[in-house]
Amino acid sequence: MSQKIFVGMSGGVDSSLAAALLKRQGYDVTGVFMKNWTRDLPGFVCGWETDYKDAKTVAVQLDIPLLTLDFERQYRSKVVDYMLEGYKRGLTPNPDIMCNQEVKFKLFLDTSLSMGADLIATGHYARVTNAQLLTASDESKDQSYFLYRISNTALKSTLFPLGGMKKTQVRIEADKLGLATANKPDSQGICFVGEVGIKQFILSELGPQPAGDIIDQNGQKVGSHDGAIFYTVGQRHGLNVGGGLPFYVTHKDMKHNRVYVTTDLNDPKLWSKHIKLTLTHWINDPPKPNADYLVKCRYRSAPNKCRVRIKSDTAELELYEEVRAVTPGQSAVIYDQDICLGGGIIQSAV
Repeated sequence: MSQKIFVGMSGGVDSSLAAALLKRQGYDVTGVFMKNWTRDLPGFVCGWETDYKDAKTVAVQLDIPLLTLDFERQYRSKVVDYMLEGYKRGLTPNPDIMCNQEVKFKLFLDTSLSMGADLIATGHYARVTNAQLLTASDESKDQSYFLYRISNTALKSTLFPLGGMKKTQVRIEADKLGLATANKPDSQGICFVGEVGIKQFILSELGPQPAGDIIDQNGQKVGSHDGAIFYTVGQRHGLNVGGGLPFYVTHKDMKHNRVYVTTDLNDPKLWSKHIKLTLTHWINDPPKPNADYLVKCRYRSAPNKCRVRIKSDTAELELYEEVRAVTPGQSAVIYDQDICLGGGIIQSAV
């Protein structure tokens, strides 16, 4: 009797092909569409219905059942509220990471297993070996950064069928199979909410924010902002400070509602070698003291060599080279070659 596997199907090409590959490998496949966000925003129509129709079309093509699991209430409390609270505190949180931790690899996993599934699968670009999370073969699409907070227990019950494939291969294979989503563009924007800008989303949820001053590296006011909540470390565009050299955000003072900027790319406030992490999570064994590892301080950043000192659920990273625009609220993820060990939320950096 073949193993029963529930595949998270978002209506995109990646999860569609994941389901197709697993069926071809002999699994008893059930597609699952997670309904996590359905509310329209001002000037923006949520695309969940289109995504559901696309997932349903592919399920029919593959001759597999498609279930719908409604996690909207939990998504709101575990992901959206977490994100908004972080922004209000002056942080730049990552909702995709929290969605993976709380929804896809907790709620979806637990619900699937309770409904008789042996395993779950998603279209993420990552690999699993012996309950270890490994980077994807296609480094340009690797998503292990977003998965670092899932547990080894979850990994024991999870498959990532696309982990050894390149994105171009996925498109070609989906097209060969005639999948309806083969040429569907990749989704952008906020996880499950859709292609809406973060500023627009915050405005719709929290309303207009108080204006304040933009201060340069010399302590001079050079402009005004429409809410410090909207700005992030390293940001260049959208500052509305005209003329001369471009400005970059170095830090924010939420108490006094100020945004600090610099025109000097070598400004020490933009560069860090020491990073403090909070809410650390290690998938299996934590990093060893006095050993060298690699760290990624944001999804698209190049990995940097570091050492890790662990203190309970916090950690301190000492980088071998300075990194620009390390952002509180984002995640620093630690790797031992191609093994993702875990990481934590960036608390501060100097």
